Amino acid sequence: MLSALVAAAVLAGCDSGAVSGTGAVPPPVATTAALPSGTATAAPPASPHPLARSVPVRLEIPGIGVDTPVVRLGLAADGSVQVPPIAAHAPAGWYQGSPTPGQVGPSVILAHVTVGQYGDGVFLHLSRLRPGDRIVTRLADGASAAFTVDRVQTVAKAHFPTAAVYGNVDRPELRLITCGGPRNSDGSGYLDNVVVYASLASTSGGTAH
Repeated sequence: MLSALVAAAVLAGCDSGAVSGTGAVPPPVATTAALPSGTATAAPPASPHPLARSVPVRLEIPGIGVDTPVVRLGLAADGSVQVPPIAAHAPAGWYQGSPTPGQVGPSVILAHVTVGQYGDGVFLHLSRLRPGDRIVTRLADGASAAFTVDRVQTVAKAHFPTAAVYGNVDRPELRLITCGGPRNSDGSGYLDNVVVYASLASTSGGTAH
């Protein structure tokens, strides 16, 4: 499964190409990196029963003031993962090649850190999250899946941790991805990625799977 994801998702990045300074979030590249020293970590809690498949429609992260709709993201013509639109109030986007939140596996949600002329993106403060912080996803069937942050990683794009982000896991987990670190020398994007890893903490409504 991982090799297919890498093949499908490679080449996308934080730059939109058309809008200077955008912070569109990247899907993985084919290089896996170990967690850097100093990465915030916490022991993951035991997971509740997984939920049946239902697409996410809203994302809430109280600790950094995020409350945003979630759109579906597929693949672009070049085989890279799409990113949310470069627009005012651009929402987060769920990569529909990943499990839905609450299903077994890593559900992947992307959002911008900045959106060019429109200013701050919905994940502007993603790097401020810490182990133990709460993330809530609202699903189309009325269920919700709440996650607890396990660790937060800032890593150079050249060493994106593909296996850790997209690889198979045996319980429901969530990945939030955006750009971070310093800008490129031409101001067109960012040199790093911020990745939040979270584990399912509780569910409400919906159907257990």
